[in-house]
Amino acid sequence: MSRAFERWRQQSLARRFLLAGGVVSIAAALVVGALVTTLIEAAVTRNSAATTAMYVDGIIAPLLPDLQTTEVLDDITSRTLDETFGQGALGDRVISFRLWRADGTVLYATDASMIGRSFELNEELQRAFSGKLVAEFERPDDEESIAERAAGIPLLEIYNPILQPWSGEVVAVSEFYEVAEGFQESLWEARLLSWAAVAAVVAVFFLSLSAIVVRGSRTIDDQKAALTERVAELSNLLEQNRELHRRAQRASQRATALNESYLRRLGADLHDGPAQLVAYAALRIDSKTLVTPDTPAAVREVELSAIKARLHEAMEEIRAICRGLILPDIENGDLHEVITRAVNAHVQRTGSPVALRLSDVACELSPSAKITIYRFVQEALNNGFRHGGGVGQKVRQTLGDNEITVEVEDEGPGFDVEKVKPAGLGLAGLRERIESIGGRFSLKSSTSGTTVCMTLRAEGAEFTQ
Repeated sequence: MSRAFERWRQQSLARRFLLAGGVVSIAAALVVGALVTTLIEAAVTRNSAATTAMYVDGIIAPLLPDLQTTEVLDDITSRTLDETFGQGALGDRVISFRLWRADGTVLYATDASMIGRSFELNEELQRAFSGKLVAEFERPDDEESIAERAAGIPLLEIYNPILQPWSGEVVAVSEFYEVAEGFQESLWEARLLSWAAVAAVVAVFFLSLSAIVVRGSRTIDDQKAALTERVAELSNLLEQNRELHRRAQRASQRATALNESYLRRLGADLHDGPAQLVAYAALRIDSKTLVTPDTPAAVREVELSAIKARLHEAMEEIRAICRGLILPDIENGDLHEVITRAVNAHVQRTGSPVALRLSDVACELSPSAKITIYRFVQEALNNGFRHGGGVGQKVRQTLGDNEITVEVEDEGPGFDVEKVKPAGLGLAGLRERIESIGGRFSLKSSTSGTTVCMTLRAEGAEFTQ
């Protein structure tokens, strides 16, 4: 049952209406058709019976005596009625006639054996004695209608009350059976027309409603499809937002570790470089060569020159470290200017040439995007110089499909990407920085060189020639 109900729910609105509406329409057509047919049959039977009753009554009424006081018809009246129903138009039309008294006695009948016999009044006779014309089109089933049933032809059974002229009181009931072959044909024609009319009205009504429902169902289906597509788009956007949220969470979780890593790296650079040189200079200052008064002036001069040189080297290394930490003024620059400054700073610091190729169109970006691109170029060039010797370094920037792509290449010996530690070469910091603003990061390396690539969406950027 539940499976059938579920299958029913899965059908379209139009199909459900056509199925349910079709069943209801057929049932309604049957009910209405049966009711209309019954009413038409009753009306046709009543009208036909009334016409025949008036005709018969007009012929036999003048022949009958005062039936209120008459117990038995005299011979003259009986013979006259025999002649009337035995020949002529009435004889051909009426095959049986009986005249009933209120106590159930047959005063006259075309079948002489019935005259004088008494029967219990059936429902039709009772209604006729109450003053109503009763007519039925069917095979007679009364006790006294054996001959009529044996005739085997369609008959119209009519009970017509006979009224006293001056009082209007029912004094007798005439029962007669009219041959109804033509009436049967008319009745079948009336039935056919009534059923056809009911079927046509129901069909027009059902088809009109079906057209409206089908059109509405199509509109609903179109709206449902559009809504489903919209929900799918929103679900996709929601999943993208969740992914961005997860990436932001990962970036936030990595931020502290990366900052600590940068601090350790900075501490290692200061310890291995300027700190060692300053320590060397401090040891030389504390040496006996400068403290002893007997040390020749030339030796002291040499020692002081060495100390001075080491301190100068320490200052240069400190300045180099500071230049790597402090960003230049890039807030007012466009994309081309940001990349060019990063490349020029690397060339000035290392003396290693870098080939630069930029797109024909520049664009203005957000400060976070500019910082990310600058740090990406700076770190990628530093890695290429430190691990690949700075051989054949190139920076290429392209713009297409509303995306900004920056690639840094070198022709160094390369390395196995799978064996590199997550925090090695500063790659983790680059990846997290780029992905935190919705970008993509990729790394390829082989024996012929290494390529580091980043891609950012350029949505909202202002492009300039």
